[in-house]
Amino acid sequence: MILIAEGGSTKVDWIALNDEKEEIFRLRTAGLNPTVFSREIIESRIVNDFQLVKDRELVKKVFFYGAGCGTDTPKSVLNEILKGVYYNAEIVIGDDMLGAVYAASQGQKSIVCILGTGSNSCYFDGENVEQNAKSLGYILMDEASGNYFGKQLICDYYYHRMPKEIAEKFEQAYNLDADFIKYNLYSLPDPNAYLASFSKFLFEHIENSYIKQIMLDGFENFFMCRILPYTHAHLVPIYFIGSIAYYFQDVLETVASKYNLEVAGVIQSPIDDLITYHKNELL
Repeated sequence: MILIAEGGSTKVDWIALNDEKEEIFRLRTAGLNPTVFSREIIESRIVNDFQLVKDRELVKKVFFYGAGCGTDTPKSVLNEILKGVYYNAEIVIGDDMLGAVYAASQGQKSIVCILGTGSNSCYFDGENVEQNAKSLGYILMDEASGNYFGKQLICDYYYHRMPKEIAEKFEQAYNLDADFIKYNLYSLPDPNAYLASFSKFLFEHIENSYIKQIMLDGFENFFMCRILPYTHAHLVPIYFIGSIAYYFQDVLETVASKYNLEVAGVIQSPIDDLITYHKNELL
């Protein structure tokens, strides 16, 4: 059996294949980002899922592509956890950016971007992944991500920059008590996913001029920081992965056209395309 997993801080999609490359099962667990969650939380989210562990001795390989797996220390932690669970398996861990490249690029030169709970980008030259800057996560970076827009909404509400009619709807949709917000941000284990949960409000009110301007400014920031610095930006297709890109594709394309760039494709969840890649290239 071979397990392939892809995800971030909010969720991880898993698919199991047999030796004939046929799907055995698929499921979704809570997020497993090793830079956000403790070893204990990650391990419990895996071993407490019966489907993932009931035949674990049969698992020969685990391919895991996840947020927070781009540097050695968190990757090592996750490797130890997975090796402890799947003790007969070879463990292969890559960051979510590599999984996005495998899912979107079809092996061709391209720029691949992630716009989900977090955000990132890279240039793929057909063999290697190059990044214009390492991602420092949701506190310092993650432009135009779900958590980025969540922070924007909360700050605008508290600074009274949010139009009154939108502020009233925001109050009805969420618990905006300061102590509740601070508890979620500073006491619970996944503040980035909590912030990203506010992005649903953007989609529900995208026709509002204030909301649309937030989206335009956020995507503009992403293009300036994460796409335009690549010298190949006007020469190769640009792909986007993630729910923010998927649900706000119209806004995304508006900003892209401003810089004479074309969005070649948007994938909401890359797991099926990632499975296709592995069936064709690795298994």
